[in-house]
Amino acid sequence: MSLRRGTLCICILLVASVVSAEQPEMPQPTAEHKALELWVGTWSGEGDLKPGIFGPGGPMSWNEECAWFEGSKFHVVCTSEGASPMGPVKGLGIVGYNSEREVYTHYGVDNNGWSAYSEGTREGDTWTYFSKETMGGRTYHTRATMTLTAPDTMKFTWEMSEDGENWVLLMEGTSTKK
Repeated sequence: MSLRRGTLCICILLVASVVSAEQPEMPQPTAEHKALELWVGTWSGEGDLKPGIFGPGGPMSWNEECAWFEGSKFHVVCTSEGASPMGPVKGLGIVGYNSEREVYTHYGVDNNGWSAYSEGTREGDTWTYFSKETMGGRTYHTRATMTLTAPDTMKFTWEMSEDGENWVLLMEGTSTKK
C-alpha cells in the first residue's frame, strides 16, 4: 500500500467516525408534547362573537377533528367546519410544543383569510396563548384562554388589546369532546 493510499484510508476512517459520532438521536416527545393528547378527538363548540373589529357579532358553532400528525406525537392537527355571523367557516390548526423556547405553539388559518401564530403556556387545566396580529395597518395583541372544566368540556375566551394590558372580550364559549 502506498503512502498516499494509506493516508486516504486514514482520512476516510476519521471522517466516518466523526460523522457517525455527530449523528443526533431521534427526538422523543416530552411530557409537554404528551400533554397535547388533551386536544386529540372530535370536538363541537359554540361561542358568542362580540360585535366589533370582526363584524356584527353573533353566535358561532363548529365541529373539529383533531389527531396526532401522522408518524409522530409532536403536533396535533385540527380541521374544523362551522357557521359564523359572516357565513360558513373552515379552519386548520396545528398545536405543538417548542422545546427550545419552552412554549406551546398554535398556527391557524381559515377560509376567510385569517391566519395567526401564537405561543402559550399551560398551568394545570388552563392553557393561555398570546399573539400579535396586524389588521388595517394596526398591531393588536390577542389572548386566548382555554380552561378544562370537566374531562370533556372546555370553556374559552378570546380577547384583544391595543397595548397588551387593557383587554376587550371578542368571544367566549364552550367546546365539548364527543
